Amino acid sequence: MNPLRFSARLAQFFDVVLVLVFVLIGRVSHGENLGITGIFTTLWPFLVGLVVGHIVTRGWRHPFRVFWNGIGIWIVTVALGMLLRVASNQGIEVSFVIVAAVVLGVFLLGWRAIALLATRKRRAKRAV
Repeated sequence: MNPLRFSARLAQFFDVVLVLVFVLIGRVSHGENLGITGIFTTLWPFLVGLVVGHIVTRGWRHPFRVFWNGIGIWIVTVALGMLLRVASNQGIEVSFVIVAAVVLGVFLLGWRAIALLATRKRRAKRAV
């Protein structure tokens, strides 16, 4: 398999898992049903936002970059996720938008920053 294609799929996998973790944490913290229907109802707007974010930023080209891929994916995921929640009558509160933006920012940008640091350390060791 092409290394870039593998890296892009790995990045997409991490993003999907972390959006799912965000949804599960939110549902548990609010005492909501953890059945597949409840999880999917909360998850799908953010998954659509995530996919669109990857397309808009062409995230497969530089899947581990924080700037601008990661930031673009994060912003589109949150913004489109919220718009789709409103469109599907799920509603949003200002506090939810803030929490979602912060948590998804930490998740979607955080793992990329860790990967970037690990890659730089590995390159520095090879250079020595």
